[in-house]
Amino acid sequence: MTQVTKTIQSVINLTWPMILISIVIIVSLRVTYLIKNHKHLVLYQELLMLSFIIYILCLFQVVTFQDDVTWSSNNYIPFKEIFRYPIGSRLFLKNVLGNVLLFLPFGFFSSHYLKPKKVYSILILTLIASISIECVQTSIGRVFDVDDIILNVCGGILGYFVYCFLQKIGSKVPNIMKSEIVLNIISMIILLGIISLI
Repeated sequence: MTQVTKTIQSVINLTWPMILISIVIIVSLRVTYLIKNHKHLVLYQELLMLSFIIYILCLFQVVTFQDDVTWSSNNYIPFKEIFRYPIGSRLFLKNVLGNVLLFLPFGFFSSHYLKPKKVYSILILTLIASISIECVQTSIGRVFDVDDIILNVCGGILGYFVYCFLQKIGSKVPNIMKSEIVLNIISMIILLGIISLI
């Protein structure tokens, strides 16, 4: 667990300036839009949308970050890199589990906004995003790894199932718990929890 915490902390250290500037710009534009067009502010929806944007920005920063590793080469053989690291090792957590977790939010947010009936559309969208990232990485001094694509797709699919699971739980929750006020309070508590962890 300490490896996961260290990884999250290093991503935060790497991305916080971009996140802060982006939040200020996005929130000011969104609030101006809502006021100008006399739209009702639904806090939990706004926070969810902002979280998705921040996730995309962090994803961009993480996948374009220049590693100091020079010995790596492109990998076109499926599962070669996945089975290279002992389960539970630092490199396993970073390369295998990290690639799955990196795309879990992508699958979740995509499912939330698209509301697909089947997993196929999320699979295809995750595949497109992951292949794009791997191809771009080859032109910025990083390597192409087919195993990253496999793991990213697994993460996207896992995100879809997390969304489906939360939807099932949500369908059993009393309507009072789904009211805008309750959802706004819950989203504020989650936001404050995240800020306190940072």
